[in-house]
Amino acid sequence: MNSKYIKIRKVNDLKRLGKIDVWVPAIGIGTWGIGGYSYPDYSLDSYYIEVLRYGISLGMWLVDTAEYYGGGHTEELVGEAIKVFPREEVLIVTKVWGTHLRYDDVLKAARNSLRRLNISYIDLYLVHWPNPSIPLRETMKAMEKLWYEGLARFIGVSNFSLIELKEARSYLNKTDIVVNQVKYSLLDRRVEKDLLPYMEKEGILLMAYTPLEKGVLAKDPRLAEIGKKYGKTAAQVALNWLIYKENVMVIPKAANKKHLEENAGAMGWRLAREDYEYISRLFS
Repeated sequence: MNSKYIKIRKVNDLKRLGKIDVWVPAIGIGTWGIGGYSYPDYSLDSYYIEVLRYGISLGMWLVDTAEYYGGGHTEELVGEAIKVFPREEVLIVTKVWGTHLRYDDVLKAARNSLRRLNISYIDLYLVHWPNPSIPLRETMKAMEKLWYEGLARFIGVSNFSLIELKEARSYLNKTDIVVNQVKYSLLDRRVEKDLLPYMEKEGILLMAYTPLEKGVLAKDPRLAEIGKKYGKTAAQVALNWLIYKENVMVIPKAANKKHLEENAGAMGWRLAREDYEYISRLFS
């Protein structure tokens, strides 16, 4: 390997991407708020680039971003951060915004994301939110076109209900959806009613965002008490409860190295079955 590259710590805690023989770390890195929220913020660029590189080096080599984040600036920061790693060793997820779901707009948005990320292909391209005013068939045909042209290795959706997910899949002829990114945590388990069982059955990976409920679960004394048994924190227990499920991975946001280390420490082990079930009852 070229000496200019930062070495990525290999993790043995992997999740299968859809039904294909591609594997991703059970915990990745979310980037909402890094480099701005709806608009760019350039004030902490160097800091965030260093933080992202550190997280990837810890084994969280899936990075989730979106064209909407920071008005596109977050993608620029992710692109800069991954320069020090072999491209094939980092998996980049980005998303097309809900106002760009017309056929030509999807293609244009993807090319703009590629430019900002400074890469030749997107590993996983997602529809960020469904838009009822734009035919889903039109959007998915454009997504399949990106896959066919090799601009996106895999495609998926985000924030899709069960009905929307089924409809989106029905418009694809040559490839399939491998991921649905949705909100899922111990405090928000709505997906367990019908969406998660369907995705388990169909081999679609659930990518959970806001898994710690913006830090609320990291302060839960009940989880902290259970964590003592494993030498883990409340946050690590909350994350491990999610990745206990075979087709669930998580993308917690972490804007400092301490939190990245904590997130990485939620991988490589599993709660005992009785603790998993006890926590499930606690937060039922």
